[in-house]
Amino acid sequence: MGDDWNQYECLSDLFVYPDEHFGGRVVEVQKLLDETFTPAAEELHAFTSYASSAPLVEMEEIYTRSFDVQAITTLDLGYVLFGDDYKRGELLVNLNREHGRAAVDCGTELADHLPNVLRLIAAMDDGELLRELVRRIVAPALRKIMAEFDGKRMDKKDAVYRKHHKTLIDRSEQYGVIYVCAVRALYSVLERDFNVEPDEVQHAPQQGRFLQSIGTEMTMECRKGNCDVANR
Repeated sequence: MGDDWNQYECLSDLFVYPDEHFGGRVVEVQKLLDETFTPAAEELHAFTSYASSAPLVEMEEIYTRSFDVQAITTLDLGYVLFGDDYKRGELLVNLNREHGRAAVDCGTELADHLPNVLRLIAAMDDGELLRELVRRIVAPALRKIMAEFDGKRMDKKDAVYRKHHKTLIDRSEQYGVIYVCAVRALYSVLERDFNVEPDEVQHAPQQGRFLQSIGTEMTMECRKGNCDVANR
């Protein structure tokens, strides 16, 4: 697709909170990938098959279980990478600046929320900065998100939730982790468009650019083994 990143505006629809139009939007994303990138289309197919016909209440529950209350993970990429550390605050400042420059409306979510970041990718005109954002932030965060859908990790989290909470949002054995298909599809597109490599974040970003003061921290995290690639 060259330097036309409008596809990421479309891909962002996969990760918004489901509403009555969600299934139709997912079908549109599937059509786009069917026409432009078969590997990502194949990754997404199971998600599309379910989301295009599932009752809204089920999609809402699975979304919540995946990303919100008692979540498997979160879509706030800065939190995925840095937790509550000051580095997330610095990232949010930088992202807010770029959202403002690109006229991206973040709505009620924070600047590092995945749909907002995907819309930013679609709108940015600084190619170097865009590549740094994808390689240093988006791709590593998606790898960690995919890893959180691993069965063993989920079982451990569920055990903790059962101990500390009286109720759990029910998780279907077949569809409870269906969102990982959407994350994998997105990651596949990023790999193609930005030549993402698993060890990309081990290289410090250029001084004075988007992530000037957190590149070293990302390198340290990876050396500790915290940038795992999810098992497929």
